[in-house]
Amino acid sequence: MITLLFRALMYLVSAGLGLIAADLLLEGFQIEWDKWWGFVVCIVIFAILQSVLAPWVSRMADRYAPVLMGGIGIFSTLISLVIVVLLPIGGLRIVDLSGWLLGSVIVWLITALGSVLLPLIFLRKKVDKVRSRRGA
Repeated sequence: MITLLFRALMYLVSAGLGLIAADLLLEGFQIEWDKWWGFVVCIVIFAILQSVLAPWVSRMADRYAPVLMGGIGIFSTLISLVIVVLLPIGGLRIVDLSGWLLGSVIVWLITALGSVLLPLIFLRKKVDKVRSRRGA
């Protein structure tokens, strides 16, 4: 159970970092900081949608369009972003085509890297702590 919560937290952090990176890099991808609570809700909903949509989109592509298997992560990110932006909670706006396309790639890339690297960073600290206790 702890492992599941840890992974969920790491995915939420990496999703937030991906959305912030897209906001910093693209003019058409805008986090509405005055609605910070809406942005936090966007992160949670985005992460849940990604968790549900990625396997579903993968199965559909495998069945109907195997050629698309490489772009599954980006496509499920795009679908998740569309749903989050359409929600009436605010917090995230995407206003142009580059925001949608490049934003999906940036969020997908940062989220993928964060999902791999963040646990390694936190686990390294834990391993170092355990090693220092054994050595003492």
